[in-house]
Amino acid sequence: MDLVIAQESPLASDVVDLLRAHLAFAGQQSPPDHVHALDLDGLCHPSVSFFTARRRGELLGVGALRLLGGGRAELKSMHTAAASRGQGVGRAMVAHLIEHARRQGCHWLGLETGTGEAFAPAHQLYATAGFVDCEPFESYTRNPWSRCMAMSLVS
Repeated sequence: MDLVIAQESPLASDVVDLLRAHLAFAGQQSPPDHVHALDLDGLCHPSVSFFTARRRGELLGVGALRLLGGGRAELKSMHTAAASRGQGVGRAMVAHLIEHARRQGCHWLGLETGTGEAFAPAHQLYATAGFVDCEPFESYTRNPWSRCMAMSLVS
């Protein structure tokens, strides 16, 4: 597949464009107060590791891992460019982020995603990777717009 996943700045121009598409997608699917995607400042925070997926230099997807403390981490800003969906980019990014969390010493990995039909492919991706539904964590709440999922990283 010659897909290269690497840590990169979220401030690169093509990355900023894809992150804008990510925020626009989330904003079309959920009310503004239930869009939990990190903005650029959030993605540049020291607790966040940000990664890109590229093929021959072309940006195909992004993903981030935010350390929460106490051996816990959260997947953030998972997004695959529309033209690259169905090619395994998201699956490769999730696998990379899971391994990165393990290397960081994490024993628990969570995520929050939307609940609408547009999020069904993401739900399937996360379930296939081993995530299961969980109670809201951190500042997330039980509501009709959010779905929290988690997995143990303890072997």
